Amino acid sequence: MLGIKEVQIIQWFVEPEARVEQFDKLCEVQSDKAAIEITSRYDGVIKKLHYAANDTVQVGKPLCDIDVLSQVEAEDEAAVETSAEQAGSPSSPQQPQKAAEQYQSEVQENGKPQQDTPTPRSNGKHKTLATPAVRGLLKDLKINITQITGTGKDGRVLKEDVQKHASSPRTPSNPPSTPTPTNNGQTETPITLTPIQAQMFKKMTRSLSIPHFLYADELDITALSRLRTTLNNHSNKQKDHHKLSYLPFIIKALALALDRYPILNARVETPTTTSTSTSTSPPRLILRSQINIGIAMDTPLGLIVPNIKSTSTLSILSIAAEIRRLSALARAGKLTPHDLTGGTFTVSNIGSIGGTYVAPIIASGTEVGILGLGRARTVAGFDDGDGDGDGGGRWVRREVMHMGWSADHRVVDGATVARCAEEVRGWVERPEGMVVCLR
Repeated sequence: MLGIKEVQIIQWFVEPEARVEQFDKLCEVQSDKAAIEITSRYDGVIKKLHYAANDTVQVGKPLCDIDVLSQVEAEDEAAVETSAEQAGSPSSPQQPQKAAEQYQSEVQENGKPQQDTPTPRSNGKHKTLATPAVRGLLKDLKINITQITGTGKDGRVLKEDVQKHASSPRTPSNPPSTPTPTNNGQTETPITLTPIQAQMFKKMTRSLSIPHFLYADELDITALSRLRTTLNNHSNKQKDHHKLSYLPFIIKALALALDRYPILNARVETPTTTSTSTSTSPPRLILRSQINIGIAMDTPLGLIVPNIKSTSTLSILSIAAEIRRLSALARAGKLTPHDLTGGTFTVSNIGSIGGTYVAPIIASGTEVGILGLGRARTVAGFDDGDGDGDGGGRWVRREVMHMGWSADHRVVDGATVARCAEEVRGWVERPEGMVVCLR
């Protein structure tokens, strides 16, 4: 997780005096990029948890202490097992009589997320299960997760459980947080930003230092709409078919255009001062051979931008499949650092939610451009007369979509953006030409 400095504890899967084995899940943490499950590197007994759920932890700090069982003698280990059997739960063994060496499990910068749903070992407060989206809802409603009985698999707390609990009368022992009243009767309730929101705050603040060149135009997607309808009708006859949206076609067209205008796929290296010299190196552009187009996604945790690796080498169907994969992982909060790093250009498909026009902002410090897409809409237009010999002039039905570009004007001039936009237009408005370039 290169570049990640801190994470937030989402939930613990263990509690003090619980036995763990190597690769058992200890806790789930949320960075500004993804949710990651931290596993144990040792067999042993949990002695101490250094942080509680929702605490923020600096990368590299210890999370918990583990007594390593490999250094405990046989009679002591037997005592642990006997105590666990008497307690009726493997999560509360008796402490071994002889002191064992303590190891501290640290947040690993190269940790990888696990896909399996953890099975709780006890009903303790550290064992309550919920997705990051549900935990975000709990935080907004100021509800302690231990007060809710989960109805999902293995006692997992579902969104419906939270809503049911929120609609029931609150007990006096758990009063909600008191908002701050103002002079005019308005109330203000402070809410802590999630890690993703905090990162977005930093990135958008830094983006103010980038002079943006804005460029906007419309795409005629009438021909693309007909092709898309034909392909979707054909795919309906196949097993496990998925309908194509406009986005995979536009991303493919963008990848072809970026291949011709590599400056828009580059990154800026700004002046820096070395530790041994006070002089600064001049700014420069770093051209990149691989085109990895990121897609801005709205998730329950906030805005994230996973990217499609080597987009220019993929077919439209492969791009569509990758969009589905990334979207599913984003909704579940299971995107990996690999999915979220290495992007070279971003597309914001805000039109899928609403809005005709969009002026996107460059948020990534490693990119020099972004393309925003408005919603597709039907308008009346003049026939250009191509192919029918009547010279045009008739009113016809057109489908159009707004595209808004933003580029780092420190290194990219407006003419380059306009030429790249025209390249994208050519591929989108004559989509049959993209068939020749499929790989």
